[in-house]
Amino acid sequence: MKNNAGSIEKIPNDCDSPSEKSGSDAGQKLQHSGFHLKKELGLLDGSAIIFGIIVGAGIFVSPKGVLIGAGSPGLALIIWISCGVLSLVGALCYAELGTMIPKSGGDYAYIYASLGKLPAFLFLWVALLIIVPTGNAVLALTFSSYILQPFYPECDPPELGVRLLSGVVICLLTAVNCYNVKWAARITDGFAVMKLIALAVIIVAGIFVMATDGLGNFSQPFEETNMDAGKIALAFYSGLFSFAGWNYLNFVTEEIKDPFKNLPRAIWISLPLVTIVYTLANLAYFVVLSKAEILNSNAVAVTFGDELLGVMSWIMPAFVASSTFGALNGNIFAPSRLVFTGAREGQLPKALALINVHTYTPIPALLFLAMLSILMLTVKDVYTMINYIAFSEALAWAACTLGLLILRWKQPNAVRPIKINIIFPIIFLIICIFLLIMPMFENAASEIGVAVAIVLSGIPVYFIFIYWENKPRWLRQVSGKI
Repeated sequence: MKNNAGSIEKIPNDCDSPSEKSGSDAGQKLQHSGFHLKKELGLLDGSAIIFGIIVGAGIFVSPKGVLIGAGSPGLALIIWISCGVLSLVGALCYAELGTMIPKSGGDYAYIYASLGKLPAFLFLWVALLIIVPTGNAVLALTFSSYILQPFYPECDPPELGVRLLSGVVICLLTAVNCYNVKWAARITDGFAVMKLIALAVIIVAGIFVMATDGLGNFSQPFEETNMDAGKIALAFYSGLFSFAGWNYLNFVTEEIKDPFKNLPRAIWISLPLVTIVYTLANLAYFVVLSKAEILNSNAVAVTFGDELLGVMSWIMPAFVASSTFGALNGNIFAPSRLVFTGAREGQLPKALALINVHTYTPIPALLFLAMLSILMLTVKDVYTMINYIAFSEALAWAACTLGLLILRWKQPNAVRPIKINIIFPIIFLIICIFLLIMPMFENAASEIGVAVAIVLSGIPVYFIFIYWENKPRWLRQVSGKI
């Protein structure tokens, strides 16, 4: 293995610290220092990564959470469309940052370049403790529950068996990602097709019901609509959880062939496709199932299959499992580059910046995330985890968008291969602030408080282990061992 980032051939670099520069200058410095990851991902791979990560457990489970907050199917459908538009705007903001600072690490790299070391470390801290392992745990548990469901037709699968299988799946996909980047990408590509088939079954069945029986349960779409801003914000949390992953391609910018062209193209291909598919799938749910049936279901797609598919209803658990399997693979692949980049910049143990010289993959970073994800399998309440993830991600989006605006002000003449209208990041930042503040006035306030506490707990860790240069000898020895 080699220390620092990337491929086998080392490129000479000067001794300037990345923290001494900002924006594109810092991005170019980081990009050209040390070793580099191989560019193996094309447009199809990039589009499939975004689509494969986004379409996971969410569309098959989250409609219940959106409907609880919205109160009516009509408003719920509007929220789903709005989540798609919001994700597209956010992805375009990230495309500007990703082509201006073309390096792996995504949010971390952009916050580091625009806001400095402490905010970047806090994002790294919350990503490692909440966003990545919790997301992986939700996907793995969902996969295991539904792959085992056909073997337990009269009851739920045993909890211990579900968690053990979840751990095995995380280990298996981590091993694949350690061995070969192209194999990992092909798994994502293949299961993206499976997801399309699963959603096509739902959409076609819904269209058939509408053609034969009309709008059915969707005949009064705005009945019992909830106009409480806090509950609507929580509905957005569930919807945005289903769209989570639109920014993950930015984590692997160094591995994309011709990223200036392929990054925005992958966004424009995948996100409108996801939004259309999600809208049609939810319309099918609302036509076939009553509001009560959706609210009483832990997996709407399975209830939908039981309602329409008869003896073939077993295919829905299989489709849900295949969808979450592919999404989990993408969630393991992309965030490992975040850990790798953080270690490369000295904010995580140096061992996590090692790359295997034969496979060109950051094996220590992958194993580190797998360990954290397995630990998160001990948490039982999925919807609490979803609120943790949604709040933490909204905080990261707000920080990155603020960083984009700061770079526009500080470096107006910097090279930006992609430059969006300034109104889009401003609107996106305002919406992120709304999503951060409003849930605090609802029942989720305690959950948000826990997330805020985790974020703030990173501050003393940063000042003790990273910022403090003249540490006592015993503390230096502890830091060195870590």
